[in-house]
Order: sequence, then C-alpha cells, then structure tokens
Amino acid sequence: MKSVHFLISTLAILAFATFLASASDPSPLQDFCVALKDIKDGVFVNGKFCKDPKLANANDFFFSGLQNPRNTQNPVGSNVTAVNVDNLAGLNTLGISLARLDFAPNGLNPPHTHPRASEILAVLEGTLYVGFVTSNGDGNRLFTKVLNKGDVFVFPIGLIHFQLNVGHVNAVAFAGLSSQNPGVITIANAVFGSKPPINPDVLTKAFQVDNKVVDYLQKQFWYDNN
Repeated sequence: MKSVHFLISTLAILAFATFLASASDPSPLQDFCVALKDIKDGVFVNGKFCKDPKLANANDFFFSGLQNPRNTQNPVGSNVTAVNVDNLAGLNTLGISLARLDFAPNGLNPPHTHPRASEILAVLEGTLYVGFVTSNGDGNRLFTKVLNKGDVFVFPIGLIHFQLNVGHVNAVAFAGLSSQNPGVITIANAVFGSKPPINPDVLTKAFQVDNKVVDYLQKQFWYDNN
C-alpha cells in the first residue's frame, strides 16, 4: 500500500511540474518589451503583429540575393547578411532565421553572442577557425575547430563565439538560427562602444588594465559587420 501511495504522489508531482513547465512565460523575441497600463499607447508586441492570413501571398515568404558575395573591405574583413523577420515577414512566429557570412582572407566575425538563438554553421567555401566559450559555471572552457568546405559546427544559445578565416582565399558560410530575431551582441562593440560610454572605472576594474587603455579603446570606431 505504501508503494501505491508513493507512486500516486510521484505521478502527482510530475503532473504538477509538467503544468508549471507548460505555463512558463514565452521566450522574448526582442531585447525588451515594457508593459503598458493603457493599450492605446502600445506599438509593439513580443514579436510582430500578424497579417490577416487571407491577405498573405508568396512574396511574404520569399527573399532573394543570398547568392551574391558581400563587400568585406572593412576593419574586420567580414560581412554578415541576415535573413530574419525584419526582411522576411513570413518568418514571424516560426522560430528560425538564416545568415550568409562572407570572409576576406584573415577576416573575422568578432566574438559575439545571440541572446535568443543557437546557431548551426555550414562552410561552403574556404577554411574557418571557429569556437565558443562556455559560461562561468562551466569554467569558461574554449571549444574550437578548424572547418573546411562541407563541415558543420554548432554554437549553443547565448554563448560567446567567433569565426576567423585562416585560409588564403575568401570564405563563405551559411548559418541557421533558432529564432526569428536572434539578436547580436558583439562583445567589443558593446563594452567599449556603448552609447553613452560605460564609466571607465568599471572597465579598468573589470579588465584589470590602466585607465589609459580603456580611454584608448573607448575612442576607437567599433565596426558592425552585421
């Protein structure tokens, strides 16, 4: 009898846990969505407003031009062409997006994160050195790999990652992301190029460097390759 009561209790706990999991808040589809008491002043939802399905057409689900190489003559030597809900409306609510990455020789897609998506990268041409760093609790371990044509690598959601062209010719890759709006936070740009600037006392303490170094870095132009 005790085993029966234990089984019933266990099933009840599992059922309650399942209810809690299914009742969790939806994942954010943008950086933030501030609540309003008066809905007449609202201009955003968590994501995008939906078109009447009866008014949708094939062009809502179509994007053209990813076959064209992008200009990589910039300070980082790379260019990312994103296809997300902002330029392909049919992606709304589907939880996916895409990007083309072009690299000049020695071109870099600098360390960055996607706060709302995991990424799967496939190399079409060239050779890329790629990697990601795990969270503090995991000891900030670095996982790296050299990828050649046809190779695939996955970057888990939210982790800092990068891609560097280590070949002598241009490189091209395509990335799939698990959000209609993955977001991009390029670490150097965010830390040293924020508007307004972060108090230098914060950065000198965090990076354990002289304030002249921080001052120099904050005065640089931090290029956005997206």
